[in-house]
Amino acid sequence: MKIVKFLIALCIFNGAAGVAQVSAAAIDSSKSSVTVTFKQEGVAVPASFKNISGTIDLDPANPESGKAQIAVALTSFDLGEPEYNKEVQKKTWFDSAQFPQATFVSTGIKSLGAGKLAVQGKLAIKGRTVDVSVPVVVKQEGKAQIFEGQLPIKRSSFNIGEGEWKDTDILADEVVIKFKAVTMN
Repeated sequence: MKIVKFLIALCIFNGAAGVAQVSAAAIDSSKSSVTVTFKQEGVAVPASFKNISGTIDLDPANPESGKAQIAVALTSFDLGEPEYNKEVQKKTWFDSAQFPQATFVSTGIKSLGAGKLAVQGKLAIKGRTVDVSVPVVVKQEGKAQIFEGQLPIKRSSFNIGEGEWKDTDILADEVVIKFKAVTMN
């Protein structure tokens, strides 16, 4: 009888393990990107972050159980000019000495059908955390899952641009973040 109970327990355990086989996949930073666009004196200025990391755990059959944790190194911000890149690291802008990363941690995922998700989470930049909802499109290419989307934020919500730079007449308050996160399962 002990053997029967053991076999039943083993089958239950293996069945549970089979359900949980989808595990968090690391973001491939060499294939992933985060770009931002903001306006200075009405002119769109593009920039990018060169270092994105984290994990995404998404089972296409059950997206509501998914999770994401993403970190972006603020020191990897690139405006195309070393002088500007150095400037934005200062306390007035990112204060990257005190806050080296921006982070996003999901708090809920809702399927919108046809590879589309609404991902709720907490975006933290420069010591401030804001609840956001991010529309995401998911594609499968071979073993890779690709997550793409964009999120407009207000830089003032994160105290980016202190002192004279709080004024939104020269530097607009809205910043559009676009991302592509690629994971391998």
